[in-house]
Amino acid sequence: MSKKNIRSASPNVPPATGQRNADSDYRSVLHGLQVELVKLQKHFIRCNDKILVLIEGRDSAGKDGVIKRIVRHLSPRETRVVALGKPSDRERGGWYFERYVPHLPAQQEFVLFNRSWYNRAGVERVMGFCTEEEYEEFMQTVLEFEHMLVKSGIKLFKYYLDISRAEQKRRLKDRRDDPLKQWKISPIDSKAIENWAAYSQARNEMFARTHNPITPWTIVRADDKHLARTNLIKDLLVRLHYDDKDNSALLVNPDIVLQYHDAYAQSGVLAP
Repeated sequence: MSKKNIRSASPNVPPATGQRNADSDYRSVLHGLQVELVKLQKHFIRCNDKILVLIEGRDSAGKDGVIKRIVRHLSPRETRVVALGKPSDRERGGWYFERYVPHLPAQQEFVLFNRSWYNRAGVERVMGFCTEEEYEEFMQTVLEFEHMLVKSGIKLFKYYLDISRAEQKRRLKDRRDDPLKQWKISPIDSKAIENWAAYSQARNEMFARTHNPITPWTIVRADDKHLARTNLIKDLLVRLHYDDKDNSALLVNPDIVLQYHDAYAQSGVLAP
């Protein structure tokens, strides 16, 4: 039985032994990584570090899920998740990055953006929520803004969760059918599949113009949520220094997590 059939089976039917073992393995790996995250937090609090993680991706790519697993056992005083809504009229008329600045990490803070200023390169561009001039201004200034953050001492990481069209369709249908996921439904969802090609083009242009050595893009292939979550966390932990790191638990699957390369858009590594 496939994973999809197992997920859709009646709740009264116990999962197959193989699926139970896979779920148990996932929980065990995740628990070990969450222990490592707690070690990391103790270290950056002691060292006054500032960590900023941007989580981007298509609708239903799993951004909420990976963020939830990252922050679950961290101190809420030093951990913040930022998911900004629609900009106000005042924000719309001001400097584009201004609404994000108050949410940047101070010393000892770990901040995760569930979507970020790259909304302008994705949703806003595809849905016509910004002008071509506003888009171009963003693309020409975003790296300068990010490099300023890095120079100020912020450790900045940019992740993009990439999923296939078929998996997005399945997850969006699941949202509509599951009464516990109704809060995730938005008017944008209905346009996600319809505008698939436009989002692919916008994603590819965003990568080509904003991937750079100082603030590179890391791609996470996210059709399998469990693998995406654990490997993203491993990659983040590998790239940060902290005491008592268990390197044996941080072996990243190179088929799941990849640093962006220009050839990926044409080679099929990224969902077309």
